[in-house]
Amino acid sequence: MTAPTPKPNLAVEVGRIRMRNPVMVASGTFGYGAEYAGIVDLNRLGALVVKGIRLDPHEGNATPRLIEVFGGIINAIGLQGPGVDGFLKDYMPFLRNRDVPVIVNIWGRSEEEYGEVAARFDGQPGIAALEVNISCPNVKKGGITFSADPRSAEQVVRRVRAATRLPIIPKLAPNVPDIASFAKAVEAAGADAISLINTIPAMAIDIETRRPILANKVGGLSGPAIHPVAVKLVWEAARAVRIPVIGMGGIMEPEQAIEFLIAGATAVAVGTANFADPTTALRVIAGIADYLVRHGMSDVRELIGSVRD
Repeated sequence: MTAPTPKPNLAVEVGRIRMRNPVMVASGTFGYGAEYAGIVDLNRLGALVVKGIRLDPHEGNATPRLIEVFGGIINAIGLQGPGVDGFLKDYMPFLRNRDVPVIVNIWGRSEEEYGEVAARFDGQPGIAALEVNISCPNVKKGGITFSADPRSAEQVVRRVRAATRLPIIPKLAPNVPDIASFAKAVEAAGADAISLINTIPAMAIDIETRRPILANKVGGLSGPAIHPVAVKLVWEAARAVRIPVIGMGGIMEPEQAIEFLIAGATAVAVGTANFADPTTALRVIAGIADYLVRHGMSDVRELIGSVRD
């Protein structure tokens, strides 16, 4: 009688976060976890990244603010959220009772606000790390985003680093000339890991009215269309820094997640696919395990960064 094939080890460590597997759900696509708890066993995820939080409640943009396009969606939600106090009061009690690392995505309109939000979350039980969304307009510099300049990105990450003992994970934007310089800048500022990519700036026009479809006119493209771009940027970033990289962008099936791992990502995040099938992350976890068995690997770390030149 043939002995059963041992299950491969899927555990990874990302910025001091111990994850049972390398698959998390991306910020903005999974609410605050409770919305999906009746459909998905949250405890099976590697980590759960909640929707973006700033200091005070924020209503987001006017509607319409989401449209399906060929190859993905364009969203201009505008980072709607309950603010720090609302999140801690309404959502953290539920999340603290789950056996999954909770990563809070934070944002602000100034370096000072980023620091204040980080300080408020420091020491809060049940929070494993902060993902720092730097693709936000800096009101003190005419609205240019913090992600548009390596020095600006470094400064905001230093501000967050000084405000918290939690692991911090800057989320990098794709529309920059050299992702390696940004990755190195935030690493030097004290980042524990990097996540990328954020959405790609995009626009859709109604050809009958000849008007932009989104009330905000422009938004961020996510979904399968951006996957090859994301793979290239993850590969470049992973080669440039020593800290872990979390790859995201267009993961619909296990194959796209495996591609990110081969490119150098230590973990991956499932995003847009959650809107079509909230169980995608669980299917991706199973698919990674199956791949490792088929290729004679006993540990997912054998796969990470295994791309051949």
